[in-house]
Formats: sequence, C-alpha cells, structure tokens
Amino acid sequence: MRMDVYRIVLADDHPLFRQGIRKIIEEKDDLKIVGEVSDGLELLDLLKKGPPDMVLLDIAMPNLRGIEATREAKVVCPHVKVLILTMYNNPEYLHHSLHAGADGYLLKEDSDRELFSAIQRIREGEIYVSQGLSNEMSEGLVQRRVGDFSPPFDRLTLREREVLKLVSEGKSSREIAELLFISVRTVEHHRANLKKKLGIHRTAELTKYAIRMGYTSADVLQ
Repeated sequence: MRMDVYRIVLADDHPLFRQGIRKIIEEKDDLKIVGEVSDGLELLDLLKKGPPDMVLLDIAMPNLRGIEATREAKVVCPHVKVLILTMYNNPEYLHHSLHAGADGYLLKEDSDRELFSAIQRIREGEIYVSQGLSNEMSEGLVQRRVGDFSPPFDRLTLREREVLKLVSEGKSSREIAELLFISVRTVEHHRANLKKKLGIHRTAELTKYAIRMGYTSADVLQ
C-alpha cells in the first residue's frame, strides 16, 4: 500500500548541506521537501503559515537555536515531528533535545546511512537515536524524555533565552537593548531573573551555561 507523501522542511544555516539532504530525500517518491530555512525564527514563521509533517533541524543555527526552536515548534505545531540533524555527538545535547520534544537525534556523519530509517521510524511514532551514539548513552535518555527531569532552562521565558544568548556572545546591556528594542533597565531585569532562575551569580557562568544548552555558536563545550 502506497503511503501518502510526507512533507519535510529543512532547517540548517548551511546551504550546501541542505542541498545534499534534499538530493538524498528526493530519491524517495513518498518524501517531499516543502521548505527550507536557515534559522529558528524563520522556521517558526514558516510553521505558522502551514505545518509540514516533519522538520529536519540543526542545533547550531543563528537567532533561535535548534533546541529552543524544537520547543517552540512543538507549541506552534504540536503534531509536527522534529528530527535533530547535528554534528554534536554529545549526551547533554541529546538529552536536552529529547526533553525539548524532538522525536529523533541523528548525527550528520550518519545521515547518508540512517536518514531514511530515522524518518520512517519517527513517521511510525517511534523515537530514533543515531547509531553513532552508544546504546548506554541513548537508552536511558530516551526513557527519560517524558520523565520527571525538568532542567532550569524550562523556566526561562523566550525573551530571557534571547538575552542569555546575547549575553553569552559578549554583548553589553546597552547593545542587547538596541538589538531587542527594549530598555537597558529591562535588560538588567532579565539578567537578574536569569541568574536567579539558573542559580548563577556571574556573567562568565551564564556564558558557560549558554554553551552547554546550545544557545551560542561555540563548537566546543566548556
């Protein structure tokens, strides 16, 4: 029995990578790329216009990064499937991606071998984790996806997360205020709330936290 065409959006800030994934996906008659975006905010705008069946989403994107984009995408379109497609072979990223609502986590280095399997498994209602991650690493985290774990960043508002990202990039309160079109006093209020909610006292610690959570473009976890 022929399955309906499965509509997919690519969200990655590297055009050449998107082209490569599109070429792979177009080999299948029942899969169709219906949109491409280069950052998380563009993705949310696209989802509001018409939800696809699945989003292939990178973690390291500008403006609104992958983990947070996953969380927001599930709010905008609760039924959309999200497959994180990333270079980060890291248990913490895997954990937070699944907790944010991702339906799968596939390493880019494994995409040529596992992409179709990942899409099919997720399409059937399962959670897919790249074989490039160890069984010990992934099994417990998948089980905890809907468990009791509630990381501090869950309590942050979208604006606080925007401020966190900009603080971690070394922006001053005045620069953040100009970028977000808010007052310096409001920025300082958000900074204070961030430190209180995260149990952090210094700006340097905010930066390290942001890197661990995937809110910055740093390639190396601190």
